[in-house]
Amino acid sequence: MKKDSLCYLTTGQLDEEWGITVSTVGYQFIPPLSKYPLSQHPDSHNFSPQSGRVLKEYQLVYITKGEGFFESGSCRKQCVKAGTMILLFPDEWHSYYPCRETGWDEYWVGFKGIHIDNRVKKNFFIREEPLYKIGLSATIVSLYEDIMKFAAQEKAGYQQMISSIALHILGIVYYKARNNAFSNTYVADKVNEARILMKSRIESPSKPEDIAKQLGLGYSWFRRIFKEYTGISPAQYQLQQRLLKAKDLLANTQMNISEIAYALRFENVGQFSTFFKKREGVTPSEFRERGC
Repeated sequence: MKKDSLCYLTTGQLDEEWGITVSTVGYQFIPPLSKYPLSQHPDSHNFSPQSGRVLKEYQLVYITKGEGFFESGSCRKQCVKAGTMILLFPDEWHSYYPCRETGWDEYWVGFKGIHIDNRVKKNFFIREEPLYKIGLSATIVSLYEDIMKFAAQEKAGYQQMISSIALHILGIVYYKARNNAFSNTYVADKVNEARILMKSRIESPSKPEDIAKQLGLGYSWFRRIFKEYTGISPAQYQLQQRLLKAKDLLANTQMNISEIAYALRFENVGQFSTFFKKREGVTPSEFRERGC
């Protein structure tokens, strides 16, 4: 395998209407005591570790071997080791480079569009925390290789394919980072115990306060860590489970609406219908008629 491969891509209006486009993808395997970078980039992406650069796009740079350094306008200089994903932001100065003694292997993909802009606006990703210690993943490396393969073929619709793969990588990074933040297995175990209890008691739900008590936890602490871990409160999680059960009964049983309302402990059919329509946009009867 060659030591480097660079690919810069063009896009059309149809690609941009997809909501995300890929502008570059590639890899560099930098041996110890070697110059960096190995190859010359075009003016829009030209890079020097000494002066850094500013891009007009996001990039996900995955370091799979060796170690080095990274810094940006929003992040002080930090050591980067194998298994780190670097997220570069548009219109922000940054610089990164491998240690001369170790070199490093890096994969990257550059992209832009409203799908990533919206995630940044909602603070799923922030400039002050651009480094993600997600570990070494053959799956992620394979996804980079898939992007390179489809980009090289340039078949119809390839931009839609590779930009979706880039979002997949981004999703994996977020997932791994979120779960790494809960390295305390006690917290994860208690939240999962609570979810198991809630799922097993959909038809006769316990109050969140009672579930916390059963798990030997104070309710305030339980509610806080449950929401931090899942993104919603215990009460909202229970409502979601009731909705999922209602949809299952409507789609897969011959139970009438009244029987389902009673089975899920609603006071009456009207309360059940209001609950269902508020969340699904249709009544239980309409949901069943549509065969949703």
